[in-house]
Amino acid sequence: MSTTDQNNLYGIVAEFKTPKQLIDIAKKMVESGYNNFDTFSPFPIHGMDKAMKLKKSKLGWIVLICGLIGFTGAIAMMYYMAVVDYPMNISGKPFFNAPAWVPITFELTVLLSSFGAVFGMFYLNGLPKLNNPLFNVERFKKVTDDKFFACIEADDDKFEADEVKKLFKEAGATHIEEVYE
Repeated sequence: MSTTDQNNLYGIVAEFKTPKQLIDIAKKMVESGYNNFDTFSPFPIHGMDKAMKLKKSKLGWIVLICGLIGFTGAIAMMYYMAVVDYPMNISGKPFFNAPAWVPITFELTVLLSSFGAVFGMFYLNGLPKLNNPLFNVERFKKVTDDKFFACIEADDDKFEADEVKKLFKEAGATHIEEVYE
């Protein structure tokens, strides 16, 4: 393989028949010391995050912070409007009428939490990613139907094409292919 081909190599992708094989290869990739790899399946596989040794997601914290901002913002906005900016004494009710503020507080909390969830997920997943070299692999299109794939990227510190192919072959891959950018 020439050095120009090596420079354009994105990684090596392997196809597997069952979810169990995919979990097993994920464990083997972690044990072998690979860091830049991913697995692909047509549905979520219970235990895959454990097999890949993925860290707990930060998305919950992003949603919590956005929800607290929404809650605090709603209370501050209504307090300013009802108590500071335009106080109106209606039937002797207090200016700070918290029960009347519950719907707006709830709605703003949920709104900002949902924005945090959506945009936080986009950010944490590195989206939008308009193209991935794996999309050029004809067999990879089956990942949305009934096939399971694992890919080790060439920018991994431990990446050696022959060793990766050997690892995939020993794990029972039905098809192994080099992927170029």
